[in-house]
Amino acid sequence: MGEVRDMREWNALRSYPQPEERVIPTRTIRERIVASYRGKDFFDGPRSCGYGGYKHDNRWAAVREDIIADYALEAWSRVIQFGSEKGYLLAELASQGIKVTGIEASSYARRHSMVKDNIKTAFPVTELTNPYDLAIAIGVVYTLNLADAMNMIRQLERIAHKAFVTLAAYDAEEDLKLFRKWTLLGTTILRKDDWREVLNHCGYTGDYWFVTAETLNLKDTLRLKDSS
Repeated sequence: MGEVRDMREWNALRSYPQPEERVIPTRTIRERIVASYRGKDFFDGPRSCGYGGYKHDNRWAAVREDIIADYALEAWSRVIQFGSEKGYLLAELASQGIKVTGIEASSYARRHSMVKDNIKTAFPVTELTNPYDLAIAIGVVYTLNLADAMNMIRQLERIAHKAFVTLAAYDAEEDLKLFRKWTLLGTTILRKDDWREVLNHCGYTGDYWFVTAETLNLKDTLRLKDSS
């Protein structure tokens, strides 16, 4: 149900602050196992297992303003977010009168969501009667295997007039290595042109943004040591 237009590479998260330099910690398989449960340790435990304390602060207010402007949202517009986590972005949108829905598999995140009354564990495909104005998936599609990632992309397209998705990508093999060292949950990490082929295959007409080692300002601790 997306607009009849070509998909667009567009950063709706351009106002979300990134550190000037993000040094990649050493990730162990034990930490990746802990993170995979997406429970308290992932959201509010040690940084090596996830966010290291996922708190609400002012950074999402600027993102809210960009998204409202980019997608011409108004009070009573309807927005759905896949992987809504603690609902910080949705809470900001709701503060402007926008009707929000979140899809979140983590029971810990649902319990601590700022919009917990609007959170679901899954989206029944037969439920939708009125398309959403905007569907969002930030940092969630690339945690899935390719088949499930394509299914989510198709859902974004099906249920909303407009959509925005972030995708883990790379150009050079060295960037892929950096991203894999950094990510705890990243599963489907593709070359940019491969992602575009996937999006076209899924009939996607929304916006997309590539999350890369460069956009995250990733720096390898071993490289820094070797260059010092």
